Amino acid sequence: MTAPANAPLSSRGKLAASLPVEQLAEISALFEFRRTGYSLDAPFYTDPTVFKLDMEAIFGQHWVFAASTAELPEPGDYVTVDYGPYSLIVLRNDEGGVNVLHNVCRHRGARVLTDATGSTGNLVCGYHSWTYSPEGNLIHASAPGETKFDKNCFALKKAHGLEVAGLIFVCLAAEAPTDFYETAKIFEPYLAPHELGKTKIAYQQNIIEEGNWKLVMENNRECYHCDGHPELACSLFPTWGLTEGLIPTHLEEVWERNKLAQSDLEARCERYGLPHQVVEELDTRVAGIRISREALDGDGESFSADGRRLSKKLLGDLRDFRLGRCSMHLQPNCWFHFMSDHVITFAVFPINEHQSLVRTTWLVADDAVEGVDYDLDKLTYTWKQTNIQDKAFVELCQQGAASPAYEPGPYMKSEYQVEAFINWYVQRVQEHLA
Repeated sequence: MTAPANAPLSSRGKLAASLPVEQLAEISALFEFRRTGYSLDAPFYTDPTVFKLDMEAIFGQHWVFAASTAELPEPGDYVTVDYGPYSLIVLRNDEGGVNVLHNVCRHRGARVLTDATGSTGNLVCGYHSWTYSPEGNLIHASAPGETKFDKNCFALKKAHGLEVAGLIFVCLAAEAPTDFYETAKIFEPYLAPHELGKTKIAYQQNIIEEGNWKLVMENNRECYHCDGHPELACSLFPTWGLTEGLIPTHLEEVWERNKLAQSDLEARCERYGLPHQVVEELDTRVAGIRISREALDGDGESFSADGRRLSKKLLGDLRDFRLGRCSMHLQPNCWFHFMSDHVITFAVFPINEHQSLVRTTWLVADDAVEGVDYDLDKLTYTWKQTNIQDKAFVELCQQGAASPAYEPGPYMKSEYQVEAFINWYVQRVQEHLA
């Protein structure tokens, strides 16, 4: 994929080049002397300059999950995606592809589209009515008396867009990292049977957490705190992330039940030709990933109190409800659960150094009827409760990081995926600073 013609915004090292030598040395030292196996120093979570570096080195250079195909079903449908200083328009074009445009008018910088979602033909800025085509070309600008005004010079700036297996990713870099294409080849076979292109949005929830985006991601990458999720523990085995020798006494029976359920699930996957093996490359590639198909407790079908299905409609060409969950983590900002009856996507969009937007979207089969095939409250209950609980945990950590008494503490063995996420993050920023 080539760089958008007029797009490069995040030139490598732009922030670093603007910092005083002393401040740059101090920030570089935070990364260079980060203690392996321990949480990060406080400035990683609280310092505005570190946040700006995150936006440039991570969110300005790497592929970011933006939306699902179900959010843009028809030509002209769009979503606006905001993170840090950026606002993007992600729009379905007439050819069925996706255009990604910076939501900044080329006249005086006004936001062009102000709604979170919608459908449009041309894009009209509400300030002075500058009008752009879906490709971002300026097609109308009233310019009385202007004799040398060339509309061709004022197209909306573009970014990269990529749609894979029903998920839409964006990248702001002049040259998007190509490693993501290899990562996509890993996860596409796992997702393909669910056919996200034949789903619709049942519900979408936006929560603003008073916490740094890295704390949100760290919290997601471990189940050490899962005793704090009683609703989730009805279907998600709380032994997730543990291995033989790490099982506490009170979870030994659950562990044995988990092993039996996983063995049964893998046999079903083999029967249906579904990939289920764990692929874990969270910090060993630029586009870090972990994906697997894992058993659920109870009836093993969905995230409910008894593990039973929450929608009567199977997704895609799946032939069995009892297929647990396909769980996927992608660096830097998303995770997913793909069940036989519905899908849940999670995206984290940083706002500033101490606030993050967490967007959760529930997808069901496009022919599923609310009130007939699924009950919306039951469909969303487990993860609505879990999101509230996770919000509280993240905010406790943000408050602690702001205290003069804070110092990094050790990750437990069950938190190895947190360490992998932090290691990935540190590597990417150091590459950017080099």
